[in-house]
Amino acid sequence: MTCEMNPWIVRLAAVALTLFAAPLSAADFAAGSNAKSWGLLGEEKALFTARVVDILCEMTGDCPADCGGGDRQLGLVRASDGVLVFPMKNSQPLFNGAVADLRPWCGEEVEVDGLLVGDEERAPAKFYMVQFIRAAGEAEWIKADRWTKVWAGKNPEAAKKDGPWFRKDPRVEAEIAKGGYLGLGAEADKAFIEDWF
Repeated sequence: MTCEMNPWIVRLAAVALTLFAAPLSAADFAAGSNAKSWGLLGEEKALFTARVVDILCEMTGDCPADCGGGDRQLGLVRASDGVLVFPMKNSQPLFNGAVADLRPWCGEEVEVDGLLVGDEERAPAKFYMVQFIRAAGEAEWIKADRWTKVWAGKNPEAAKKDGPWFRKDPRVEAEIAKGGYLGLGAEADKAFIEDWF
């Protein structure tokens, strides 16, 4: 059996690696940062100015209005060197993404303060954990913690229940109902729970 790669995907991956490469080191962006350490692998403070963009739009030219209306992964094109930085995380401890925090600034220039994270020996580029954001030239920082507020607005009934969002999210509940916690069905769940708990 052979495995063929779609040539378009190979080209897109090559472009992505080029765009996400970091010609400047994170140390060049540490000055003035008030980001809080999380003790993550390869973590470095990084404060910089960037334009908020729809990553897919930047890479392919497929550019819906409003950066995809919250359904697209957003990125930061760093002003100092034009590098596309991947903000995969916001400041919440629930490991939520940063789209809800960046979307209000779609297409605009902002200052962000956070952490570049990742082991440079294992990955071609670090991802960014944005902790604070503000419009370029503004004095006040805004904490990047909007994700659960946006989620609650979209899921008001679920938000009233006790517990973390992922235990009551309708999408998560639907997946569990369809295939169980492990995705293998109720019998597999039962055996696993009996064995491990």
